[in-house]
Amino acid sequence: MDEAEMRAFAQASQGGPRLIGIDLGTKTIGLALSDVGRQIASPLETIRRVKFTPDVTRLRTLCEKHGVGGLVIGLPLNMDGSEGVRVQSTRSFVRNMKPLLPLPVLYCDERLSTAAVTRALIAADASRAKRGEVVDMLAAAYILQGCLDQMRHALGQEMDDETDDQAHHEA
Repeated sequence: MDEAEMRAFAQASQGGPRLIGIDLGTKTIGLALSDVGRQIASPLETIRRVKFTPDVTRLRTLCEKHGVGGLVIGLPLNMDGSEGVRVQSTRSFVRNMKPLLPLPVLYCDERLSTAAVTRALIAADASRAKRGEVVDMLAAAYILQGCLDQMRHALGQEMDDETDDQAHHEA
């Protein structure tokens, strides 16, 4: 994801103040929600996947309830950065979702997100059962927070550049 993609997404997602982060798995969909200032990601819920339409209906309900303007989707790239079967599946899910939930989408690299969250839960002495309950939504929060941080940096850099340009023109 480059800065131009982030700027375009930030502009397109102004329809709502919050973003939802999504960790799309084969059995579950982990969800996280940003605050209205798009600074902090918090775990929201884990959807147990049943069928495509009810899964997307639940997601749409949450988007409407929380005033969501855009979706940040974890992209499960291979460790070498290439795209494999899981990336194709994620992109297919998003393509099929668009008519039912027409919100802007930004893909973010999710490599090692679940591993990082699992390590943190183990370090916090969470039981295997507890880890199973929360790992997907915490991975979604990890993905969304990384994206929020990158967006803030990219957009903050752009704002700093505009301020510098204005100061230069005024001098």
